[in-house]
Amino acid sequence: MQSLKGEVELNIGAQRAWEMYRDNDVISNINPQMLSLAKYIQGDGSPGSLRLFQLGPAVESYVKESTEKIEKVEPGRSVTYRVIGGDLRDKYDPYRVTFSFIPLKGHESHKCIAEWKVEFEPLSPSTPPPEQARDAALGFLRSFDKFELSSY
Repeated sequence: MQSLKGEVELNIGAQRAWEMYRDNDVISNINPQMLSLAKYIQGDGSPGSLRLFQLGPAVESYVKESTEKIEKVEPGRSVTYRVIGGDLRDKYDPYRVTFSFIPLKGHESHKCIAEWKVEFEPLSPSTPPPEQARDAALGFLRSFDKFELSSY
């Protein structure tokens, strides 16, 4: 199994970033150019739930949609899901992502590290690692700061 990861520092607390990521209404409005819609098509966000992400025009040349099955949730900290449908599933199997929000030591109330990590196996030897997906995910996470500032 191969893996890839990246992280960004956010100027919001880990708990707030977690709440933003888990709320479909909020996450669908953070950066509609990158993520136009998030909704649970089965369940409530607990393990076994299915969540659909429809991506926006800024990334749809690479991924238009992804259906994800939530495998593990550490409340307030991380969620792991496996892509079971959509464009990424056509390139990799498995494709398992973990989003984590880690308080920044000494600044716990207003800063965190948002981490994106993927484990994957390409379906073809010519399929490159999902670096575009990583870059898009990190770009989207950077949008959390701007969204949080604009919502005050």
